[in-house]
Amino acid sequence: MSRTSITGGVIPVGADRIRFDFKYEGARYRPTLLRTPSESNLRWARQHLDGIKRRIARGTFSFAEEFPDFRHLGKVPDQGSPKTCAQIFDAFLAHCTSRVTRHDMASITLASYRRVLDGFWRPRVGAQRFLDIRYSTLVRIADNAAWSKKSYNNAVSILRRAFKFGYRDHPEKHDPTLGLKSVRIRKKDRPIIDPFTIQEAEALIAAIHRDWGEAQGNYDEFRFFTGLRPSEEIALVIGDFDPTAGTPAINRARVAGIDKDSTKTAEDRRIELCPRALNVLRRQLVLRSRPERAGEHARSN
Repeated sequence: MSRTSITGGVIPVGADRIRFDFKYEGARYRPTLLRTPSESNLRWARQHLDGIKRRIARGTFSFAEEFPDFRHLGKVPDQGSPKTCAQIFDAFLAHCTSRVTRHDMASITLASYRRVLDGFWRPRVGAQRFLDIRYSTLVRIADNAAWSKKSYNNAVSILRRAFKFGYRDHPEKHDPTLGLKSVRIRKKDRPIIDPFTIQEAEALIAAIHRDWGEAQGNYDEFRFFTGLRPSEEIALVIGDFDPTAGTPAINRARVAGIDKDSTKTAEDRRIELCPRALNVLRRQLVLRSRPERAGEHARSN
């Protein structure tokens, strides 16, 4: 049979203190305040305790602000202070870093998350308590930013991911970012594709060969006549080329200086080179072998 408290969770302690008795984050605490336990003060304390319990239920209670002198404050979760958005962002990025380490997330994705959270959202909401953030605050911030539709969607999507991570600790509460909707990108919003004409391409290729040298010229000329993504071309190695078939294997990419063993579409493929691209590749292989031959010649002398 359960007992009903006759004190309402408020107890006089000596001549000058009032003790509160409540549960927070699954543990029971009995902090005190320096107040004379008169009848009126005890009545105030019971009302105050009701408010504390309501704030605990809403997730907005700050133990550290309410009882800064509590001697066991260091043992209270997060030292008694509700987590800020900045702390949630830090935890989310740390989790994503571990996913990159496990090869479960691309490093460029983590870099994008970090850039948006640290560069935009952290300065604006980082210091605020995570569970205090309202939808109206977030939508106002997003709407006032001078973004393109694509940038808006990206920033909102990344914030939703970070908040979803934080609200996994509070499944009973409503995540305000669920109300942030991406904007529709119509056909007219997409940039018009304006490819180089063959004359423009030839002029550009000739200028690169002239100003940047044969190796750089070959690199850009090869890209013009294969359609490879920059991340795919820069990751190519000699072993990817089948000289008999005249085809390179496209099965990796390099993004932001980091190699990954898959392409953007995660599909390996072999491409058949047109005569122009095949000629450029063979020129580059000859150029690449010159330092090796020069070194062998120097060693033989």
